[in-house]
Amino acid sequence: MLFSQLAETLIGSEIVRLGAEIKEKIKQGTHIYNFTVGDFDPSIFPIPAALEQGIIEAYRQHHTNYPAAEGNLDLREQLVTFIQQKQGLSYNTSEILIASGGRPLIYTLFRAICDKGDKIIYAAPSWNNHHYSHFVEGQHVLIETTADTNFMPTADMIRPHIQDASLLALCSPQNPTGTTFTKEELAAICELVLEENKRRGPLKKKLYVMYDQMYWHLTYGSIQHHDPVSICPAMKEYTVFIDAISKVFAATGVRVGWSMGPAGLIQKMKMILSHVGAWAPMAEQKALTGFLANTAAIDTYLIGFKAEIEKRLRSIHNGFQKMKEAGLAVDSIAPEAAIYLTVRIDLKGKRTAENTILDSQSAVTRYLLDQACLALVPFYAFGTGTDSPWYRLSVGTCKEEEIPVFLCKLQQAIEKLR
Repeated sequence: MLFSQLAETLIGSEIVRLGAEIKEKIKQGTHIYNFTVGDFDPSIFPIPAALEQGIIEAYRQHHTNYPAAEGNLDLREQLVTFIQQKQGLSYNTSEILIASGGRPLIYTLFRAICDKGDKIIYAAPSWNNHHYSHFVEGQHVLIETTADTNFMPTADMIRPHIQDASLLALCSPQNPTGTTFTKEELAAICELVLEENKRRGPLKKKLYVMYDQMYWHLTYGSIQHHDPVSICPAMKEYTVFIDAISKVFAATGVRVGWSMGPAGLIQKMKMILSHVGAWAPMAEQKALTGFLANTAAIDTYLIGFKAEIEKRLRSIHNGFQKMKEAGLAVDSIAPEAAIYLTVRIDLKGKRTAENTILDSQSAVTRYLLDQACLALVPFYAFGTGTDSPWYRLSVGTCKEEEIPVFLCKLQQAIEKLR
């Protein structure tokens, strides 16, 4: 059967495909160290107790009807305060849109800005930008980054492509890399955007920046989060933020996200969202309204939550660095933020004990799953070339006691190769 051009050409999720292989291994009785999903094991990382109780109470009070299309007013009013307190940004309720997590907001933003054939600039690796660009039949302007810049795009990389582009998709802290923009580099990118919009004059469509900051609370050590509007206030006219409770409160299944941006664009996004119907549930909105006012509970939760995430990231990073020092073909980037560690496992061309050549990075990925029981997401799932030896390792489901075990199994699997 033939379906729409979109349906026939949309690429399936590599993470979902890997997930099917992992489930089959588990079904056969194999214990898999599964670091593929950007999710949390609730038995390790539960949502804040006060938020959980608020959701239960909201359902008991029968908050089960439709919410407002733009999000409930009381939640948007509370977000005005929360955003000002936590990030120092001033937005009013007409500049905030609520949805069921970040994905519907990203979709509506792409739809509100991009026409068929419009230039959409995004970096690789990055999460799902290639798929959303495909949704709107945009012109993909892919900037493949490297470890030299911690896999973050730079102003110099963007400059040759910026003329007449409609959307620049940025993310910091970045999924899949867990790395961040420096203040200086983000400022340079903002200047590019402002110069380009000035060049276009008042009658031409402007260049907008989607700034996905889903992980911005989760930074470690001396790393600080930076955003376009704080650095360059003039960017407020051209920036749309994507944010949610999904990662900051380990609440991926609770489904409440929000965008902040120019009121006119937010209104257009709301109109699209009203037809899609991807609203955040009423009870969860009511619960979050109360929870965001509880700054003491939020601060207490984040202290413990961030410490446990950082401990896992640094422990695995140290393990990879020891293997690197021992001469194995691995590496990792020191953790900066989010729940991800960027690791390099460069085994392409090696031979297994059965004399099989690992002739592609996908063969390496399968070998890791078969021999080390280790499941990681290759960067080619995030838009890079298929020969990239880099991977995303997510610690949201990581049991601390299993870290030395899987590192040992990984080392043994690598040492078997010749």
